[in-house]
Amino acid sequence: MKKHVNIPIFVPHMGCPNMCVFCDQHAISGVSCFDRSAAEKTVVEHLASVPPDVGCEIAFFGGSFTGTDRSLMIPLLDMAERYVADGRVSGIRMSTRPDYISPEIISILKRYTVAAVELGVQSMSDRVLSLSRRGHTADDSRRAFYLLGEASIPTVGQMMIGLPGSSREDETDCARAICDMGAVGSRIYPTVVFFNTELCRMTERGEYIPLSVEDAVSRSADVLTIFEERGVRCLRIGLHGVDDLRRDGKAMAGPFHPSFGELVTGECYRRAIERAADALLDGGKTPGAITVYVPRGDLSAAIGHRGANREYFFSRFGFKEIDFVEKDSLLRYNIVLEEKTGHRRK
Repeated sequence: MKKHVNIPIFVPHMGCPNMCVFCDQHAISGVSCFDRSAAEKTVVEHLASVPPDVGCEIAFFGGSFTGTDRSLMIPLLDMAERYVADGRVSGIRMSTRPDYISPEIISILKRYTVAAVELGVQSMSDRVLSLSRRGHTADDSRRAFYLLGEASIPTVGQMMIGLPGSSREDETDCARAICDMGAVGSRIYPTVVFFNTELCRMTERGEYIPLSVEDAVSRSADVLTIFEERGVRCLRIGLHGVDDLRRDGKAMAGPFHPSFGELVTGECYRRAIERAADALLDGGKTPGAITVYVPRGDLSAAIGHRGANREYFFSRFGFKEIDFVEKDSLLRYNIVLEEKTGHRRK
């Protein structure tokens, strides 16, 4: 598969009249205002450093792009389309709110090479959306997916873990709904408490308890498993720029671990290996040494962050030796466990 990169143009809060309890796009993106004249400069600078064998898309992130004033949105789309026309980028993507997708917006987007619209679904529970002051409903998400699907515009569903009032079941229901609505991709974000947000004040008053890293990893792994089983590729797990958030003191609390995505993929592999090991050892003697075959490119994820999975299996099962070996024929999160004596089970 050809490598792909986004050329990000952050448009913080523009077009969004709503202020969700968790939201601080300035902290997340590092952009406090939007310089329209700098947008094309950003594209030119990124293209100068992108190898010719890498595919590019211009991505308008950070706000509710389709809710911006048309006097800004359309010139930005025109600028991006020029780079599509000359072959330097393959398409345009954008993030927006479900309630900012309408027939009028669809008619505009169809004039451009839109590779994907990323919808901030966040939850499919109206109760959770209300507690988060999201300003839209689950039906708004369903309608947006429908309109984009009718226009054959690929859609990515973004969702959050640990929102106020959200349960593990709410989150797995949301992941299934995103799949059912026809998403071609997904993103999973843990809820982080930023200073100077309503969620920060709710936390200080004891009205909201942030998830621990461990709980957020476990719940994200539940969601990621659903996306993988349904063939919906997860584009990202966790926030961008976590090291900057920590260094700059922008985040008050919550699971803002710098390797959050790695922890989640490691948890998925831990579960898969544990199931295989339980089956292998059912009613039998613990082998001294095993080999775990994992998909090509996922060796680090299977071993776990800082070797956590390897150490867990030494402790959990009493293995004396564990080898992790890549195998081309395996799909992601599928493993084969083999005793060194040759006994093998999937």
